[in-house]
Amino acid sequence: MKKAGCLLAGVLSLVLAVAAIWFVSGWWGSAEIEEDTNFIVPSGASLTSVAEKLAEEGVIADPEGFLLRAKILGSSDPILAGEFLLPAGASSAAILDTFQHGEVIRRFVTIPEGLPSILVHERLMAEDHLTGEIPVPVEGSVLPDTYDFERGEARSAVLARMQAAMQNYLAEAWPKRAEDIAVDSVQEAVILASIVEKETGVARERRMVAGLYSNRVKDGMLLQADPTIIYPLTKGKPLGRRIRQSEIAAINDYNTYTMVGLPKGPITNPGREAIAAVLDPAETSARYMVADGTGGHAFAETLEEHNRNVAKWFEIRRQRGEM
Repeated sequence: MKKAGCLLAGVLSLVLAVAAIWFVSGWWGSAEIEEDTNFIVPSGASLTSVAEKLAEEGVIADPEGFLLRAKILGSSDPILAGEFLLPAGASSAAILDTFQHGEVIRRFVTIPEGLPSILVHERLMAEDHLTGEIPVPVEGSVLPDTYDFERGEARSAVLARMQAAMQNYLAEAWPKRAEDIAVDSVQEAVILASIVEKETGVARERRMVAGLYSNRVKDGMLLQADPTIIYPLTKGKPLGRRIRQSEIAAINDYNTYTMVGLPKGPITNPGREAIAAVLDPAETSARYMVADGTGGHAFAETLEEHNRNVAKWFEIRRQRGEM
């Protein structure tokens, strides 16, 4: 009887050992993931609901077993909400650790310098991983940059960050402005910067263009900036054709060919460098500029010099077959 008891105890110990190995291997052994998988933990989700979702999506086979092992072998730290990458072959232990301490997948949307608000709206609405509706933002309220977001995040939240970034940049940049600049307020600085942004895509020219338009503002001259003609027609989208004489002569709150001073509002969302150029423009006597055929501009102090530059530009266009 003593031998039988020892044998039974030995068998029981072996069974318990096997069971323990099975239980533990089910936690640290590979799960059902055959390839890298993105998994979303909904906001406010419990570990129980997440386990059920893991099973529904084929990531684990046994949600009850996952929960039991998590309670006994796992950390008690709370799970995070968001989208996570679960690598192929990840164990249940690794899955829980990812939800508790891993990095949420970040996605990105880029707003380039000079993108008008109507196109900012279209870009955000085209992001399938964002949710909700937004209005077209106020022109000039968005700071061009690359912004990250989480899958399922509200478009309104992303837009709010873009607008907060602009406000923060202006609050930092405005006190550092040079003396005797042509604008008297932050809003005027954004308006003039939006013109500078649309008038040149050459970084080295920004302060020069800002200086030229600052001179015109101070002198009470017409700014005669072509983009201000286009803005009322398309809200900043490309016109797709040459400007008509009737549009040059149009009288409205934006067309700087028929009004003195700045337009009533920005004509695009200017970037940091365009704003900085307006707040610290180049010291120049230039009042005129025209394309020089290289992507930049030829600047002039007098109308006579400007007319010669215009003649050169027309000759370049004739040689290109554009006239």
